[in-house]
Amino acid sequence: MNWFTGLMVYIVVWWLVLFTVLPWGVKRSENPEPGHEAGAPENPMLGRKAIATTLISAVIWLIIYFVIEADVISFRDLAPDIYS
Repeated sequence: MNWFTGLMVYIVVWWLVLFTVLPWGVKRSENPEPGHEAGAPENPMLGRKAIATTLISAVIWLIIYFVIEADVISFRDLAPDIYS
């Protein structure tokens, strides 16, 4: 995996993890102000969620990297006619 492919995989993993981390610890506002969405969280803690997303994504990316580099899954073996 070259650096560009690794970066693109990391970005995709980061966004997927972000969408799974966003609901953590969300509490609705009991008395929303007029004009505010009733379902909007009081304190979304986006900084903490961004840090958690980055750390979790790094671990997942490392797993993906080692699986690809160790040829556990070889895409070249799946379609030999394309790569020959």
